[in-house]
Amino acid sequence: MTKINVIKNKAEMYVGTICLVGLLVFIFINTPSFSYELTKWVLIFSILGSIILVNHFAILFPLTQNSLSMDSAIFLASLFIFGLDMTLFVLLLASVINFIYQRQTVWWKHLFNFSNYVIMLVGAHGVFIFSKGEEGLFNSENILPYVLAMLVYSVINLAIFGGYFYMIGSPKFILTNIVKNTLSTYISTLILSIVCSVLIVYEQVFGLALFTIIVVLLSIAFKQYNELYENLTKKANTDELTGLYNHGYFKELLVNYIKDRKYYPLSLAILDIDDFKKYNDRLGHLEGDKLLKTFGSLLQERCGEDKIVSRYGGEEFVILMPNIEKDEALLFMDRLRKSANDTYIDGVELLPHGCLSFSGGIVEYEEGMYDSAEFLGRADQALYVAKAKGKNNVQLFHDEHASNHFEWEHELEQLEQQLRIFLSKDVNTYQHSRRVYGYAVDFCNKLELTDRERQLLIMGALVHDIGKLEIPRDIINKKGKLDSHEWEIMKKHVIWGKEIISTNKALHDLIPLVELHHERFDGKGYPYGLKGYSIPKLARILCIIDSFDAMTTERPYQKTKSFDEAIVELANCSGDQFDPEFVPLFIEMLKEKYPLHFRKSQYSH
Repeated sequence: MTKINVIKNKAEMYVGTICLVGLLVFIFINTPSFSYELTKWVLIFSILGSIILVNHFAILFPLTQNSLSMDSAIFLASLFIFGLDMTLFVLLLASVINFIYQRQTVWWKHLFNFSNYVIMLVGAHGVFIFSKGEEGLFNSENILPYVLAMLVYSVINLAIFGGYFYMIGSPKFILTNIVKNTLSTYISTLILSIVCSVLIVYEQVFGLALFTIIVVLLSIAFKQYNELYENLTKKANTDELTGLYNHGYFKELLVNYIKDRKYYPLSLAILDIDDFKKYNDRLGHLEGDKLLKTFGSLLQERCGEDKIVSRYGGEEFVILMPNIEKDEALLFMDRLRKSANDTYIDGVELLPHGCLSFSGGIVEYEEGMYDSAEFLGRADQALYVAKAKGKNNVQLFHDEHASNHFEWEHELEQLEQQLRIFLSKDVNTYQHSRRVYGYAVDFCNKLELTDRERQLLIMGALVHDIGKLEIPRDIINKKGKLDSHEWEIMKKHVIWGKEIISTNKALHDLIPLVELHHERFDGKGYPYGLKGYSIPKLARILCIIDSFDAMTTERPYQKTKSFDEAIVELANCSGDQFDPEFVPLFIEMLKEKYPLHFRKSQYSH
């Protein structure tokens, strides 16, 4: 039996149990009477009508999209004023009407809902009577029974629905969507049930009608507000010309899709309309806008609902493809390109390719990518290659694309010039960076890295501590141990380093190494406490190199270790502070490259 079937069976058993318990409780506790006086029948049908109305006019909150029905407030008010039997009778009538009115809903959901209400009302009534609550009137001097009844009502509801989501394997949903998002709902229900009780006690049917009218008017007002909110949100998230998502909203969506693994494999394409500027220059901006609208409509039509299409800026568009591998994405994008070639628009024959064409770059999200910016950056690099190959083609991202895109020697020289700034402020950091750089060069020969990864590791090693330029001299040059305040300032160098590197777009790929080289494999590092393979590979490697040099170099806030002692420390911390995959390889490299620094080591590998 598969895991899904096991979960399904558990959920079905749970629902069946709740339904059975609810029915048994209703049968054995409820003693309905059909010999009510006329005034009572009027009240029963008035309560019933109010419940049907407030269920139909549920209040929808725009920001969370949660809805609030006031039926619980009316049921509780009925419980407080008319007692359990009459309230359960009204519940039965309301459930039958709801079953007839909502026939599209499967029967067991109606039964589960009915049973849930029965258990909640019986529990709330028991506590109300036990805490000396009095039926038939509202006693404002003894508010405790009402509060306790509402509390039990809420807890039972949370327990029943929480149990269901626990059975289907969604414990996180219980905390985030049920507990957090329903707290204000329960408080509102308590207050409104008391308001409804007071109105019924003093004004009977008129009071109930007044309460219902207020709820209906609130529902209509919230509905109008919700429509306004949705219209404004849609306008804010939509590109006015093409009707596609705009740049800002797409980036929000991209971050959310990356976080949720149910969308993996996740592929991304960036495409750029070829020679659009020439088209604009020859035919004018109005015709250019028409072309963009036509192209946007083509993308939306071909991509359907399972892909996310956005205008990224100018003549650039992006397509996010959940649950699609890069090879499948390449085939799709090539079909899309041919479809664009076959779409006639006035004036395209004047363009170099004689048709509407685009260049595209595709990348699939991989474990260890730093963030959405790196994901987009790789697609952009593949687009750059597609344009270099004559346009009107689509390219998959490969590491060599990034290597070609990266001006290796020029950027390295620039970084070395920046590093020399340390000579005037902190020669120790300068020397440390040079040593880490040297270890990185040597270690690259031991590792199976692509050319691009080698370049990034070496360059990242050189500037990993560049953020220390922002640390005050009295802290960075302090001879004694740093106090807690000074240490917190020292730890900020990774954030400041990221900010410095971010000013140069060509160096953006170095950001993960600068910002994350103090993250630990066990999740106890800084600045974010990332754990395991959520830390990019090169940052995990740099952490080992940086820590080794820190251990073997005189520092004002740490005792110096010999090479022998340092490799023992590396081995001891393998799997905790350091990635266990790379520690043995680094130690091997040290023994091969720096044999004179070792005495006969007690460490064996």
